[in-house]
Amino acid sequence: MTSVTDSSPEAASQASQLPPLSQNPEYAQVLKAARRMLTPCGSGQLVWHVWGQQGADPALPPLVLFHGGSGSWTHWLRNVLPLAASGRCVYVPDLPGFGDSALPPDGGDVDVMPEPLEAGLTQLLGGIACDLMGFSFGAMTAALLAHRFPARVLRLILVGAPGFGIEPLVAFKLKGWRHLPSIDQQLAVHHHNLQALMLHDTAAITPLACQIQAVNAVRDRIPGRRLSRTDILARALPEIKSPLYVLYGDQDPFYVGQVGLYATALPAALQFRALRAIQASGHWAQFEQAEAFNAEVLAILSQRIQQG
Repeated sequence: MTSVTDSSPEAASQASQLPPLSQNPEYAQVLKAARRMLTPCGSGQLVWHVWGQQGADPALPPLVLFHGGSGSWTHWLRNVLPLAASGRCVYVPDLPGFGDSALPPDGGDVDVMPEPLEAGLTQLLGGIACDLMGFSFGAMTAALLAHRFPARVLRLILVGAPGFGIEPLVAFKLKGWRHLPSIDQQLAVHHHNLQALMLHDTAAITPLACQIQAVNAVRDRIPGRRLSRTDILARALPEIKSPLYVLYGDQDPFYVGQVGLYATALPAALQFRALRAIQASGHWAQFEQAEAFNAEVLAILSQRIQQG
């Protein structure tokens, strides 16, 4: 997600006044099932959450998920357990500079993300190739990783991906929140921002969704991510060798009215397979329409990989 960010001590202090996410039963259930793992990242560590290690089918490749901007692993809160239940071991990092992970060693945009992530995957998986899915900023990250480290990625699934040089038909404006003195005022702005970009149905903008956004926004230390407004992903497509699938919410502001432009650009990938909509959802489709989204992803993952 593109967002107005703030990493100041004041903002962190204000966010600490929120009820802990651990008090939410949905969040607590998912987190309890995870194993937390660490790999190096710059001067600190990359934090990973892993689901399904105990029951994973050794015949199935690991599944790695990259979250969106101003996010953390919680962007996949409603997906990790169903995906792990299919027999997959699911690895989800907080990307460098987001969530609990340290800043990337060099730079502060999507182009510096693949190297520390690949180093982490090498530590966790060795040379085992994985299926890779990324959302929004994480979709660009996933595409660049597949481009730079092709042996790592079996299948590539991009969700709500920017980086095609395509501007939304209708501009959306996100509001700042850091100057607001109370948590209630800040949460009201997060509600607005979720409605402006992330979620289509106002009923989906629950207290949990607002709190996830509030907690993630405070920990976003990668401001001004400008490469999402360029065609950085589109330029990488001709050299991506993995089978490529692109999913998007049918009400995603990035895609509404312009799906044809994406459909024209995507066949530049050597193994482009499909461009598919998740109905009745905005940008954060995997949260808003989790059941339909999970079914779509599991159908993709069940397909045999055919080269060429």
